[in-house]
Amino acid sequence: MTLNSNTEATAVKFDNVTVRMGGNTILDGVSARIPAGSSTAIVGPNGAGKTTMLLSLLGQVPFEGSIEIENTPEGKKPCIGYVPQRLSFDRGMPVTVLEFMVMGWQRMPLWFGIRKSHREKALAHLRSVKIEGVAERKLGALSGGEMQRVLLALALGQEPDLLVLDEPAAGVDFQGEYIFCELLEDLRRKNGFTQLMVSHDLATVTHHATHVICLNRKVAAEGKPREVLTHDTLAAIFGLHMGLVDSRVLPKCDGSCKAHCCNGEHKYD
Repeated sequence: MTLNSNTEATAVKFDNVTVRMGGNTILDGVSARIPAGSSTAIVGPNGAGKTTMLLSLLGQVPFEGSIEIENTPEGKKPCIGYVPQRLSFDRGMPVTVLEFMVMGWQRMPLWFGIRKSHREKALAHLRSVKIEGVAERKLGALSGGEMQRVLLALALGQEPDLLVLDEPAAGVDFQGEYIFCELLEDLRRKNGFTQLMVSHDLATVTHHATHVICLNRKVAAEGKPREVLTHDTLAAIFGLHMGLVDSRVLPKCDGSCKAHCCNGEHKYD
């Protein structure tokens, strides 16, 4: 089932994408689109191929089929920023957040100091994700939530046209995930990038995504959250019938809702 408006501009188009690894089919003929300027979420059970779909887009795994990434309105190849689910590194490494931020920008060795322009740029991006206070702390001393914000700031430093995130709030409590998604929404509106994110939390997706792809090796449905996150679709991709679309996922609006799922229509009766 696909519920799309053909009048919407497309940022990325997956056409019959298949990924096989070790004799197993991870993605099986996946066709889907990412609307330009959208906040698109990929949902599905563990092992559904969600991360593999992102890695295919990033060119990190071989695939059959095609993935078309549209040029920017200026005709330039789009810049892609990536926020992984986690970063593996030696937590004893004596590197500050600020030094970590400028590593990809500065050619001069860090022990000679950080260039003023790079320092200001790094601080500006840390400030944009509301975490500038950790700039001088050691990277290994950060909490999981702080580390994800630093990774987001690093991705924003590339000034991406397409921001790809793989469960960036995994391991963060519900309130932390909600705040992170609110921050992402503000940044997307301000900077105008297209966002593609894997998420495990259907309530968060319903409130913050403008477009959803329901995946379990194949695409079961895609479209607006309130149109595709139905009992039948979720039962199809998760493989069992459960009350997923209840007051936690599609909450009854009290008239003050500003979420994308509502669009000002308040129809969750």
